[in-house]
Amino acid sequence: MKIKRFSGGLHPPEHKSTAARAIEQCSLPDELVIPLAQHIGAPAEPCVVIGDTVAKGQLIAQPRGFVSVPIHASSSGVVTAVEPRLHPMGRPLLAIVIKPDGRDAWPDGLEGGMNPLLVNPLTLPPSRLRDMVCNAGVVGLGGATFPTHVKLSPPGGKKIDTLILNGVECEPYLTADHRLMLEETGRVLAGIDILRRILGVERVCIGIEENKPDAIAVMRDACVRRDIEVIALKVMYPQGAEKQLILAVTGRQTPSGGLPMDVGVVVQNVGTAAAVADAIIHGRPLVERIATITGPALVEPKNLRIRIGTSLRHLVAECGGLREEVVKVIMGGPMMGQTQLSLDVPAIRGTSGLLLLGKNAVATRSEGPCIRCARCVSVCPARLLPTTISAYARRDMIAEAERFNALDCIECGCCAYSCPARIPLVQSIRQVKGAILAKRRLS
Repeated sequence: MKIKRFSGGLHPPEHKSTAARAIEQCSLPDELVIPLAQHIGAPAEPCVVIGDTVAKGQLIAQPRGFVSVPIHASSSGVVTAVEPRLHPMGRPLLAIVIKPDGRDAWPDGLEGGMNPLLVNPLTLPPSRLRDMVCNAGVVGLGGATFPTHVKLSPPGGKKIDTLILNGVECEPYLTADHRLMLEETGRVLAGIDILRRILGVERVCIGIEENKPDAIAVMRDACVRRDIEVIALKVMYPQGAEKQLILAVTGRQTPSGGLPMDVGVVVQNVGTAAAVADAIIHGRPLVERIATITGPALVEPKNLRIRIGTSLRHLVAECGGLREEVVKVIMGGPMMGQTQLSLDVPAIRGTSGLLLLGKNAVATRSEGPCIRCARCVSVCPARLLPTTISAYARRDMIAEAERFNALDCIECGCCAYSCPARIPLVQSIRQVKGAILAKRRLS
């Protein structure tokens, strides 16, 4: 059988040494720093003050607007501060600080049980289920953190006929979704049932790269009687990007400047599906997630279930500490992750992994001149001309960069990774994209 894929892309070394490591529960830290900006859209607004006692899962910040979600306490304790703290974005942003009391118990017997207010979630109307997803603060856990209830609210005239579950996890080093599919298959499938009910779609597919044969086998076995297709995909980065995944699974090309809804598709990460199940079936908001803590500088890489707000330093200690000096800390994978300034920043909802690299794992060669090899063009999954856009970006020629479809860049990093001259192509394109959007807001 022909393995499906998209055009362009590349296959960097996988480094998935934690693929066989079962998920472990991370210990409770001494302090939880929970930022109010953890999702695409408006940051939440605090509804607690210093000195308040909070229960695990209690609402601590209200959403502001449709493209926003509430935030909940990730453990029980006392609010000790509401103040700016260093954020993974690289600057201090408002956060709620909680000193855990050590009990860490879900209230009202929600631990592992059914939501006492619910009999059968699939009998509820889609609008009610969508509201429950929103109230639980569920966002995309693949890293984008787009509010899930917004994705589940297609505008009038947009007919959705296909739901794709993203189990690709194409970033090197990361294995959290892989372990989730193997160990907590039921959570994922329960979430898929709810997502299908909300969207009213017939066709449901799960895309998984063929380097995870055990996950493909487990999911296929579990989906036999659910009318869900499990599709093996070629190992090729960035197979997990939405537009590339849609193309590989359905053959549909999302138009330039368009969204998956424009071709009748909604894509959700498998971790998001599990969070939806927790929200609806157990009444539990999104206060924890699975993340891969890894890298050659770490003593014992692991897949951990972490509470939102746990410091990166605590996660490193949970894995036995460091075996060498760290020269680069990345939240997420090495291709699209964010470099961090400190281990004192907190893990947030979008923290799919933490990568710690020593000096031997980081290239330090200086940038050279473009040699016109066109490798960046051949690997670009969006079929762009990265060096041309980058050249315009460096000269502040915003209109010209826009004319070459700079906004279609998905910032996967394939161009910069393959460039023999080490030109920071994706960084300059990212900068000009911001300039284009700022210009549009003013016009």
